[in-house]
Amino acid sequence: MQAWLSDHKLVSYLLILGFTIFIFNQVFRPGQKLPILKEVMVYLLMVIGSFVLMILQVDKLPIIQCMSIAVLMMLMLRGRQMYDKRRNKKSAPGKDRPESQ
Repeated sequence: MQAWLSDHKLVSYLLILGFTIFIFNQVFRPGQKLPILKEVMVYLLMVIGSFVLMILQVDKLPIIQCMSIAVLMMLMLRGRQMYDKRRNKKSAPGKDRPESQ
């Protein structure tokens, strides 16, 4: 897989850019929207940084594999949060849970 990704640089770049944008939006996104100029600057820096990471990927470092593991862990966390929320919503109405002291 590493050799294939090294041969297909555009695919590697697009994967790295997509993973970078996803990770930024899930982890580092501020609570409120940024002004448009700052938003453009952030995405421009992600485009440049993704190019640097693509160079490292082509140079045989497992950048895409590491980022995919990070995205997978974020999706697992999100799934667990949704599961806990749904479970708590089901058990809350109609059932008296004993209070812990």
